[in-house]
Amino acid sequence: MERREFLTWMGVGGLAASLPVTLAACNSETAEVEPEATDAAPEAAAPDAGGGEVIGTLSDLESNGFLLNESASVGPVLVVAQPDDPSALQAVNPTCPHAGCTVAWEGDAAEMVCPCHNSRFSPDGAVLQGPANEALEAYAVSLDGDNIVVGPA
Repeated sequence: MERREFLTWMGVGGLAASLPVTLAACNSETAEVEPEATDAAPEAAAPDAGGGEVIGTLSDLESNGFLLNESASVGPVLVVAQPDDPSALQAVNPTCPHAGCTVAWEGDAAEMVCPCHNSRFSPDGAVLQGPANEALEAYAVSLDGDNIVVGPA
C-alpha cells in the first residue's frame, strides 16, 4: 500500500469514527443530566421581593454605573439608571437579538453597544443603530429599600 492511499484511508476512518459523536452533539433532543445529590448545603438564593428577584443594590449601581447579573432566574439582567433621571431604573436582557452577544453599557454615551456588530441600544433597550432590528427584552424593575428587584415585564 502506498503512503498516499494509507493516509486517505486513515482520514476516512477518522471521519467515520467521529460521526456518531458529532451527531449526538448536534441533537437538540439530548437528555439533560440531573446533578448528583450531595450532602452540601444548597446555595442561598437571592431573596424574593414581591414576585421579583434581588439583582443587586442601589449602592452598587451608583458606584459601578450599571449592574450585570448573568445568573438571574429571569435570564441575564443589565440594570442602568436613566441619564436624565438617575432615580429611574431600566432593566433589560443584555443579549443582542442580532447575534446573541452580550451588550456593554457605555455610560458616557448613555447607550448599550454590542461588541460583535456595533448595534446600539438606548437605556430602555430600544434599537438606536442596527444591524439589530429588535429591541432588547425589558424587565420590570423596582426598589425595595436599597435592593434592586427585577422580574418579568
